[in-house]
Amino acid sequence: MLLERTDDETLRRLISPSARELLAAIEPGILSGDRLRQFIRESRTSRDYLADPVAREVLIGALPHQKAVELCSSLGIANYPDPYLALRQATIRAGSRAEELLLTFFGASGERAERHAGNHVAQAAAQYPLFPHQRTAARKVRSGLENPPRRLVLHMPTGGGKTRTTMNVIAEHLREHEPTVVLWLAYSGELLEQAASEFVKAWSSLGNREVDICRFWGNTLDDPLRIRDGIVVAGLGKLHAWSRRHQNGLPTIADRTTLTVMDEAHQAIAATYADMLDVLATKRRDAKLLGLTATPGRTWSDIIEDVRLADFFGKKKVGLEIEGFDNPVTYLIESGYLARPTFRTLNVRPGFELSEEDLDSLVTDADISPEILSRLAGDQARNLKIIAEAELLLRNHRRVILFTATVGQAELMAAVLKARGYQAEAVTGATREYERRSILQRYVSAAPAAMAICNFGVLTTGFDAPGTSAALIARPTRSLVLFSQMVGRAIRGPLAGGNDKAEVVTVIDPQLPGFGDVAEAFGNWEDVWQRQ
Repeated sequence: MLLERTDDETLRRLISPSARELLAAIEPGILSGDRLRQFIRESRTSRDYLADPVAREVLIGALPHQKAVELCSSLGIANYPDPYLALRQATIRAGSRAEELLLTFFGASGERAERHAGNHVAQAAAQYPLFPHQRTAARKVRSGLENPPRRLVLHMPTGGGKTRTTMNVIAEHLREHEPTVVLWLAYSGELLEQAASEFVKAWSSLGNREVDICRFWGNTLDDPLRIRDGIVVAGLGKLHAWSRRHQNGLPTIADRTTLTVMDEAHQAIAATYADMLDVLATKRRDAKLLGLTATPGRTWSDIIEDVRLADFFGKKKVGLEIEGFDNPVTYLIESGYLARPTFRTLNVRPGFELSEEDLDSLVTDADISPEILSRLAGDQARNLKIIAEAELLLRNHRRVILFTATVGQAELMAAVLKARGYQAEAVTGATREYERRSILQRYVSAAPAAMAICNFGVLTTGFDAPGTSAALIARPTRSLVLFSQMVGRAIRGPLAGGNDKAEVVTVIDPQLPGFGDVAEAFGNWEDVWQRQ
């Protein structure tokens, strides 16, 4: 009702200037009348609009005078002489009683975050089989961890089944050691949620007793010290911060832990975490450390860093060895475990030239600087080509993931695609947890309508959506690790519940570095691990 009472010019204030500008360039007149109001309804929830001071002012200004007076009364603020002015000047803090009253008044109080329920191991009768190449890898991991230094890396390409293979290793370890603790470490919520959910699924089939599971990341309040038999799934950052506050906490966990799994193992030698991992891997003589990765290196070109990583794991690495295939990625594609990808490039020259300082940063920095990424994200000519390519992919694929250069660009791309009539959502580190879960549930569903997720900073790992058959990589990077992770979101094959074919489009900026296909990435660091 408020939207109908408000003129187009005022409503357009609810849309970011960059989105308005890009939409006007694509389709003049799109942001008017019924289409404008539909776009506003679908772009954000009422709760989101009310949390935005600019949008809240627009909504308050659209209230009839009597309703504005009623809202003042509900919030307990004086409405004389102007209720609209009083409401605009009111302080409404997040999580406060005033915010709850405001949300209730506008009918948005039901849009709440859901709390995660339970942390126990569910019982199920489902089997948990491995493919032949996964069974071979699991056997080699178990054997390799029995011998000093009891550290190694499991190197399998994205889509090859690292998590499933490792869960079989963990299940056997828990069956053979009772009681004991397995510690699973990762740096992102997606990876951690995937691991916790997958363990419950695996143990319900492979377990021999009931064990505990501790979820220790984000805002969870679980206590890792309560676990004496089971698995602790912990965020690296949270565990590190917790260990600094609890002087004996980490040594106590290490006394109980006989197997530590480090997901995305290239993070292991980061200064923040290496000492912590050393404690976990050496406190007990029988402690084991298993790293998981599709890219067993930290960089594309810094051989010193890559050698440090290999040394940290004793230069012991288990990979996929398939007779008759030089590169296991080729085998996985031909056998149907991975989709057969088509790699295309979208060549775009941005409307600005890199400075000497920018060029220097490309040589010295680990990756492309946030300043360069921000300028690319704001380049309208580049954005127009990305939107056109995204629309083309959405006409030919049911599920598409778009990797952007910034948070703002992810939100911009989603807004413009939505205004153009497509199902599209932005998922970034700023997306609230309950909203992210809702978006991803829709994305992984079997609904036939095409849908795109525009993403920055998350979903490169730990996000399993086999239905994804196209990726548009609009985030330039020098990181072969990151590039491989982005490609990996779209290449699940039919035997892994995915697709026969996949399409990967990389936006290429002539002034910036880029990469080829994922098969080349798989073997990039092999010589580092073979050095003696």
